[in-house]
Amino acid sequence: MGRKNAKKKKNKNRSTAGQSLKGVLDVTRSGMGFVIIPDVETDILIRPNDFNTALHGDTVRVHLKSGGGRRLQGEVIEVLQRRRTEFIGHLEMSKGFAFFIADTDKPMPDIFIPLENVHGATADDKVVVQLLHWEQGDKRPVGTVVSIMDKENLNDTAMKEILLESGFPLNFSDEAMEIAARIPDAISEAEINSRKDIRSILTFTIDPVDAKDFDDAISFRKLLNGNYEIGVHIADVSHYLEPETALDNEAYQRATSVYLPDRVNPMLPEHISNFLCSLRPNEDKLTFSAIFQINEKAEVKNYWLGKTVIHSDHRFTYEDVQTIIETKFGNYAEEVLILNDISQHFRKMRFQNGAINFSSQEVRFKLDEKGDPIGIIIKESKESHQLIEELMLLANRTVAENISKIKINNKPIPFPYRVHDDPDEEKLIPFAAFAKKFGYKFDTSSPEKVAESFNLLLRDLKGQPEQHVLEQLGIRTMAKAKYTTENVGHYGLGFENYCHFTSPIRRYPDIQVHRILFDVLRNNIHIDKKMEEKCKHTSERERAAMEAERASNKFKQVQFMKQFIGDEFEGIISGVASFGFWVETVEHKCEGLVSINSLMEYDEFRLVESDYSLVGMRSGQKFRMGDKLKIKVLSANLSRRQLDYEWVHDIDITPTKVKKKKKKN
Repeated sequence: MGRKNAKKKKNKNRSTAGQSLKGVLDVTRSGMGFVIIPDVETDILIRPNDFNTALHGDTVRVHLKSGGGRRLQGEVIEVLQRRRTEFIGHLEMSKGFAFFIADTDKPMPDIFIPLENVHGATADDKVVVQLLHWEQGDKRPVGTVVSIMDKENLNDTAMKEILLESGFPLNFSDEAMEIAARIPDAISEAEINSRKDIRSILTFTIDPVDAKDFDDAISFRKLLNGNYEIGVHIADVSHYLEPETALDNEAYQRATSVYLPDRVNPMLPEHISNFLCSLRPNEDKLTFSAIFQINEKAEVKNYWLGKTVIHSDHRFTYEDVQTIIETKFGNYAEEVLILNDISQHFRKMRFQNGAINFSSQEVRFKLDEKGDPIGIIIKESKESHQLIEELMLLANRTVAENISKIKINNKPIPFPYRVHDDPDEEKLIPFAAFAKKFGYKFDTSSPEKVAESFNLLLRDLKGQPEQHVLEQLGIRTMAKAKYTTENVGHYGLGFENYCHFTSPIRRYPDIQVHRILFDVLRNNIHIDKKMEEKCKHTSERERAAMEAERASNKFKQVQFMKQFIGDEFEGIISGVASFGFWVETVEHKCEGLVSINSLMEYDEFRLVESDYSLVGMRSGQKFRMGDKLKIKVLSANLSRRQLDYEWVHDIDITPTKVKKKKKKN
């Protein structure tokens, strides 16, 4: 069988030789490259001499080489898109020029810096350099110093490195900034007259206390027929952002803002995100709105979609609104309480219709003026958050439903739906078996029954010792949400149609949705044949942003735990692998690795994947996800963003002990 497969692969290599394919270059530490092609099983081997100016993460076109062997080989013939053009490293000076050596574990050439591009940097300075050009045939790339780093500020350097590693530039181009600066602040009377004017209707925003960009507002009034008119008003970014300009192209390439513990790397320049489009109180603002007529039973009787002009009367924080909900007293208390009742009804109906009620606990760091972590803040979803969440979900779903009905030549128009597929059966079956060990039944006969089982499980788990582990494992069985033109619905929310309409300041797909919806409302539809490709790009950028956020949080965890080296804490096992297990401290929510090597004095352990555990071969001692134990902090490595823990044997807090069955006589 093995020889047949090898022969088949060899023949495939011969048949594809000479072709050119598009993919992403992955450079290993050894310097060898592999191009990953979508829908192709094997990666294409690229030797260092065949990179042809491509760097790690670049999207490239590869020419397949002829030749034997099991692995496809090729050479880069074109760099289609740079994953990143900015790098952090240090400067070396020479007579008449300078060159830049990047701080990276991926091999890359030094960058030539002409003296006029040094911009005040000196030898050995830590700098950010932008790659200006690297043409085919040139021996080395040419760049310019963008900024000089403070060597003492490790935090700032680390955050910038994380952003650049993930492909997010630190700065906008001069051309993009110039376009943003030229956008007029004033709103013309002609523009106001072309929109529905709701400035006289009570309108307010509800946001985190430290928010600067307010991209959604809520309006409310009682109608003569007894219904409520509730408006969801979203910053009309697409009015200011002209397609195909340098500014629009850079926003698309970023595709999302990135939220790190001490900063935001914005998708749009601050002049747009924090000033022009931010729905600040007591200012006229241009918005794109979904306005609903809703009765006392929270039934949507009618809706209207279109462009509006609003005037926010008040800025609430979530804490302000939560106080009103709990005390029934405060500014606009009557309106807030009615909105909350309606939102809670929407929430209840959503779960009854198949949405899954995963609880979310957000961990944030309290930082000092230098950005160093000095404490942990745990944010939980309260009714004030749910009020906004449910109204945003209503707007997003309504826009998607509206667009889904539009057909051109009996075909749906290309549109960036936000979809979430059914759970992965391969992950679901072992999870259901694991949950059964705790006494929870799981019906996997249909997606509907799976959702029902999840909600019953999540309800019954409240306050139980196994709550944390089963919630985490349950989330891992879920497919990842993404953008695509294939409207398969959103399983987790229980919606047949869903999109992102409500955050255009920080998400590019929302801008795409606004443009398409405006075209539909004007009956002037443009078919974008590249929409699916754009959806893949924005989904990839979203994943990269999440990875950057995880990496920055990990850095803060390591930074925070450095002060506790040698100290002992209670923890919960949050993951297992063949080389050890991860523990999250109960007090700080900081995760570190207990290496299997540190357990060798107790026993020899093996991984039991179906039980999410490491089990001792002689003792039966078991370390299973969700177990409580005590750990000692051994080391905190900032450069590797890694915490190392050691298990502390404690008779009061001990992992699962396997009970051996008695032998029958």
